Amino acid sequence: MSVYKRPGKETYSYDFQCGGTRHSGDTGKTSKREAEKVEKTARDKAKQELQLAKQTNSQHMTFGHAVKRYWNEVAQHHASPETSLRNLEWLQEKIGPATVLHEISDETVARLIALRRAETRHNVTNKLTGCVSNGTVNRTVTQPLRHILNLARAIWKTLVADVRWSRHMLKEPKERIREASIREEAAIQDKLSRGYDIALAFAFASGCRRMEILGLRWDHVDFDGSRITVNGKGNRTRTLPMTSRIREILEACVGHHDSSVFTYTALRIDKRKGLIRGKRYPVTEAGLKTAFRRAVPKAGVVNFRFHDVRHTMATRTLRTSNIRVVQQMLGHEDVATTAKYAHAVMSDLEAAMEAATPTQTPTMKSNVAVSNGIKRRISAM
Repeated sequence: MSVYKRPGKETYSYDFQCGGTRHSGDTGKTSKREAEKVEKTARDKAKQELQLAKQTNSQHMTFGHAVKRYWNEVAQHHASPETSLRNLEWLQEKIGPATVLHEISDETVARLIALRRAETRHNVTNKLTGCVSNGTVNRTVTQPLRHILNLARAIWKTLVADVRWSRHMLKEPKERIREASIREEAAIQDKLSRGYDIALAFAFASGCRRMEILGLRWDHVDFDGSRITVNGKGNRTRTLPMTSRIREILEACVGHHDSSVFTYTALRIDKRKGLIRGKRYPVTEAGLKTAFRRAVPKAGVVNFRFHDVRHTMATRTLRTSNIRVVQQMLGHEDVATTAKYAHAVMSDLEAAMEAATPTQTPTMKSNVAVSNGIKRRISAM
């Protein structure tokens, strides 16, 4: 081991070469035995870095290196990087960091999908709710793995096996658009309290996502300019007009909290959470989820989720405007995402059918007259 003490120093230093590169530094240890451990750790790290550097220029890239590179170049910039990181960690654990990319075959992908489908999922109360859905398997396994391997082949120029991805994508049910009726909206509101009813009222009035509502601060609210600024996915912001309903909701919240708009009143002391009875605190994601989940069945409403509140506002707005307006309201970058709201619900179909009136001139007679006119013109030629 090449550890030594520099003149006048109490701690040991190390100095070694790895792959033609010199590595030196202070171990920070006064014991030689401890210093040698630090030096060994530095050597191991240098060897790993050298190996990774070789793999970068090699056609035999390991999955572990591919995951690190994919994270640095792509995944950390996703709208939800924490979720992407969890998916990458799961894939690396199941595939193995030392596995070479061209060894990942159709059989590997099929095995990963089977493993993921067999796993159980939990709800907000940590209760088991069955196996993960096909959509979750597609988004957490098949799609990220396909992206990594396609990137490795096209950009990183490494060997990758041919995988028939289309055969591995699981069928997903068509996305439903669930719109709440006025009665359902009022019933759910009636079963909420302690500030959660106000947060839900704002959701119905604005079409904002749950996290956009929870993240709304008073410095995002401009009463004079009659507008609010919303922080959406990927830290993208958008400005929404302050309608009379939104103004009414926000004015009812003034003075409750210095920074957060939507708050609730603590009903009891909770030393663990630091809550004081009667004091207001910002509404949390877990609290809003739980309150909504309990209120819906109590209101006698079925098959309705929090995100359906956003669907409701989008559908209502589309009836009186156009798809570009709804796109701007929802903060969609691609209008194709908004296009799913352009559907005909039963009430719209009924209204169109009621508005249909018979023509005053029989179509067949009109066509015959036109046909006879053409024949006369031809005979006169």
